[in-house]
Amino acid sequence: MTKQDFFSRTRFIMVGTSHPGNVGSAARAIKTMGFKELVLAAPQKENMLSHPEALALASGAVDILENAQVVESLEQALAPVTLSFALTARTRDMGPPVVDIRQAAEEAHQHLLSTPYAQIAIILGPERIGLDNAQISHCHRICHIPANPEYSSLNVAQALQLAAWELRYAFMKEQEAVEGENRLLEGQASKQKHYASQDKVEALLTHWEQALIHIDFLNPAHPKKLMPRMRYWFNRSQLTQEEVDMMRGVCTQILKR
Repeated sequence: MTKQDFFSRTRFIMVGTSHPGNVGSAARAIKTMGFKELVLAAPQKENMLSHPEALALASGAVDILENAQVVESLEQALAPVTLSFALTARTRDMGPPVVDIRQAAEEAHQHLLSTPYAQIAIILGPERIGLDNAQISHCHRICHIPANPEYSSLNVAQALQLAAWELRYAFMKEQEAVEGENRLLEGQASKQKHYASQDKVEALLTHWEQALIHIDFLNPAHPKKLMPRMRYWFNRSQLTQEEVDMMRGVCTQILKR
């Protein structure tokens, strides 16, 4: 694995964005830090990537806009991702584990280092309200930027720039040690973990919910917060594909009885 491999397995997801200028600024922020992959999930305006304001503020990073993806939902944007970080300034009563941006960058580095199948994502919400609890429930970590507590609100493109810098710093430091560890990992390729992508985990959750209803553990008329808690548990556990397959086999047997 090389440094460039880490950069190519990192995507930045903007959810429900409404300002073309922020999209252009985000493209510039990504490119200056060596990243390439930008995904817009359910943007509030059409043709956001080709909007004159986006093109103007991209300022030399138009290629990022040209290659960016637009999808209908956060779930679609997260489909191939194995470790995701939801950037938010608000505290939550319930949700994934909380890390600061530097811890997130270090964890992302180690995750990408552990297997060539891993892919990470940084998720940013709409400019005015940020990510809601339902969107955060699909992520593995909540991530904070430790800004001034009296005024911690960052523009979405500014937050993305800081996240991209922290990731770049984590990916590039102590490169000789990393390369030595990579050679060791390459010699043990058969032992590497194959983390389940988010779409596989979501499919397991659907199957798991059906099984819980079948054994009367979950009442679909009064589900309360059971399935969101199950989602947090599965995401926190960082399931491998083998574990997902095993759990789905259990679900299949439950549903047969």
